[in-house]
Amino acid sequence: MTDNTINKAFEAECQAEIARQGDDQKLTGLARDFFNESARHKYSYHFSWMGRPIIQLPQDMMAMQEIIWQVKPDLVIECGIAHGGSIIYYASLLELQGHGEVLGIDLDIRPHNREAIESHPMSKRIKMIEGSSIDPAIAAQVRAAAEGKKVILVLDSNHTHDHVLEELRLYAPLVSVGSYCVVMDTVVEDMPADFFPDRPWGPGDNPKTAVWKYLEENKHFEIDQQMQNKLLLTVAPDGYLRRVR
Repeated sequence: MTDNTINKAFEAECQAEIARQGDDQKLTGLARDFFNESARHKYSYHFSWMGRPIIQLPQDMMAMQEIIWQVKPDLVIECGIAHGGSIIYYASLLELQGHGEVLGIDLDIRPHNREAIESHPMSKRIKMIEGSSIDPAIAAQVRAAAEGKKVILVLDSNHTHDHVLEELRLYAPLVSVGSYCVVMDTVVEDMPADFFPDRPWGPGDNPKTAVWKYLEENKHFEIDQQMQNKLLLTVAPDGYLRRVR
């Protein structure tokens, strides 16, 4: 048996196990309960990457590593910078591959965060734009930066339905066929409404409802169900969108 045959058999076995765990209602229920209970303690806030808070689940960052290695993009665009951990993470993966850059967009890049990002060893692969991601002038800058490049898109800024839907309409067309648009925090739709008393989003008005609406309008993407079945714990159920045409 050749190495290639062994690898294919192992992959097929994994795919079958992933499908079974995705169909296991007890297991997926336990994962959902853990997510909701741990969110009360801000579980995802407690991790960092190369010294910067990343504010993401480790499972989703492992998924992003797999996607970046598979796609080998020229450009990763992320709407939403916060402390900069995720754009530094993507930049470090691109550094390992020896190719590509990250473009981060945020309405408010706070001075201490900007300073930390710009002084970081991975800053050589990072560019930032300050402004609203749905401002037509900002979108024009992003389109110019993405022209002719293989693109991965991550949406993680304002989580209201209208904002995310507009981001999808503006930026999803930049994603290359075979690549991904990843919409974070679609999990808001599945969480108790009392989790968001001081936010303009919640069940019925959030990234997942925006994804569903966008997929009604646009047939170029499909939900990577296998990815969320594999992760079980994810902030992006129905949010891993693969461009198929």
